[in-house]
Amino acid sequence: MSDTKLLQSILDKVSTVDRKVEKGFKDVNQRIGDTEKRLTDRIDKLGLQLAELSDDAPTIEEFDKLEKRVSKLENQAKN
Repeated sequence: MSDTKLLQSILDKVSTVDRKVEKGFKDVNQRIGDTEKRLTDRIDKLGLQLAELSDDAPTIEEFDKLEKRVSKLENQAKN
């Protein structure tokens, strides 16, 4: 093999490896982007569920009133 052919063969191999590495980085970046989107969607759903849950939870005043009502019922049941 002449030097030119040898150098061309080496250059071809290096170019092939370079393309494969570049493609690998693109694939990894795409997977990271997909994962970030899934996680963001999941966090948004959890946030919405948490907001709805807090809307359904009794306020402190409502809880205190309920405690008083239960105490009254306990006293009535004892008598």
